[in-house]
Parts: sequence; C-alpha cells; structure tokens
Amino acid sequence: MIGAVDIGGTKIAAGVVDASGRVLAREECATDVSGGFDRAMQRVVEMLTRGSKESGVKLQGIGIGCTGPVDPVTGLLGNVCTLPGWEGSNPVQRLSADLDLPAAVENDADAAALAEAAWGVKKGTARLICITVGTGIGGGIILDGKVYRGADHSHPELGHHVIEASGPICSCGARGCWEALASGPSMVEWIKAAVPPEYQLQDLTAREICTRARAGDPWALRSVEREAYYLGVGLANIVSTFVPDIILLGGSVMKSANLFLDGIHRVIRQNCRLVPFERAEISVASLGPDVGLIGAARVWYQRFQLSGERL
Repeated sequence: MIGAVDIGGTKIAAGVVDASGRVLAREECATDVSGGFDRAMQRVVEMLTRGSKESGVKLQGIGIGCTGPVDPVTGLLGNVCTLPGWEGSNPVQRLSADLDLPAAVENDADAAALAEAAWGVKKGTARLICITVGTGIGGGIILDGKVYRGADHSHPELGHHVIEASGPICSCGARGCWEALASGPSMVEWIKAAVPPEYQLQDLTAREICTRARAGDPWALRSVEREAYYLGVGLANIVSTFVPDIILLGGSVMKSANLFLDGIHRVIRQNCRLVPFERAEISVASLGPDVGLIGAARVWYQRFQLSGERL
C-alpha cells in the first residue's frame, strides 16, 4: 500500500493506492504556492495520515508525481514555473523524514505515463507518450517500459517546445511555447483579451469555458476551437518526431477532451504527411482523473519493487 502524492500548480492530491493501481483513499487541497513548500508538505502528511486511517492499511512507501523539472535521483525540485519559490525544495527528503518511509519522485507526466504503461488499457505498449494538459503542459515518454530521460536524468519539457515564435511570453521566458498557447490558463487569458467588455468574466476557468461551449456560447466555442488547434499543432510535432504507438491525453483540461479531439485529428492529418500518423493513436488517458495518484504510486513500485529497474 503506497502513499501517493500528486503535486500540481493548482492542487495537491494525496491518497492510498494498492499494488494493482486501485485508489483506496484520496483527498485534495489547493496548492497555495505562496503559502510555501513547508506548509504544503505539512498538509500532505496530514492527508496521507488520514488516508491510511480511512483505508485501514499501513503505508509501505511514498510515491510522488510533481509538475515541472524534478531530479528523480536527489528529489530536488528545479525551476518549476508553476511553483515559484519552491526551487531547491525536496519533497522526497521531507516526506520520507516526516513519515519514516522510503519515497521517490518523478515529473508528474512521467508518473502518469508509467501508470498507463503498467496498469492502463494500453499496458505493454512499446512506444507510449502521455501528455497532461492543465495549469501547464507536460509530457512523459515510455520506451520499452522505461521512462525516457535526457542528460543527467533530465525530463524533456515537451510543454516548452515553441510552436509560434511570435506568440505570447511563457513563464519559462520564451515566446510561443506550447504551454503558453494551449494550457488551461492560456484559454482563460485569450478569452479575457478577446471578448467585449460586457462579457461575464468573473470566476472564469478553463472548465467554465468548456461548460459554456457545450451550452453554445459563441466566445467559448471560439476559445475551444483555438485550443484544439494549438493542441493539435503540438501533438502533430510529437507525432512527426517520435511516431509513437499511442499518445494518451490527461490533465484537467482533458476532462473535456470530446470538445477538442476532432480539431486535434484534423491538424495532425494536415501536418504529419511524411510519417504514418494514422498508426499513432490519440486517446484519452484510461486511468481517469486519478491517473496522477496512480502514477505517483507507480513511481514508488518502479523505483523500489521491480527487479532490475534503474534510473
């Protein structure tokens, strides 16, 4: 039984996951980045403790999936754009010390990809890529059952490849990154800049935009069309680069994937004519909204339980 922690720029989820990837308990809270790393970890400890009691099990370890660049060896957070001020913090060290349990961390998209490759409907797929679209955009690449890593175990930042050089400034400092054009907040920023003054903007979120689009709101429909286009451009680049067996889409924005998939496929057909793009399946992540927690648990199994596994 693993204590699973999914750290995002907007929320943190924590819970208990068993050896088959089943979530036995879960709880979430706002990340409250400005409140600081220490306070956030205190809340995680409290949530894991309640989850253990609720499910009546003793935890064996802690698996963590975290947004942005993280070092899977040391546990240190890098310059995470969505967690300003947390650079250099170490959730592995902190949670392991507080709960006296072995812990491991991966980027959240890598964690989700590991979960889908091991426990999802496409388990065993040789070339699997998982893209998470929420507060930011992340990507995890699984080749022959293992996470693809760059130099020094680095995580490829697929959300920060540039798809429109004259586009908006991104939190990373570049212009026109995929994340700056197709994340949840980018949907909100675009519609705020585009709509007339009388349009109702209070409490506007990507989720609310999708709800309004389903109700026929013309500005929301335009935002959804734009989102599908830019998601499609980024995914087309990934298809042309890797030609994977499958790309699985997760994250909060992809809870409304049915609004975007037709547009995504249209762009891929237009942009990927030099590779067998029809062999690259585009689908919604099969493990549902708990894929972050399930992925966090899989991080622990991959690190501590599976024989022959190496970073």
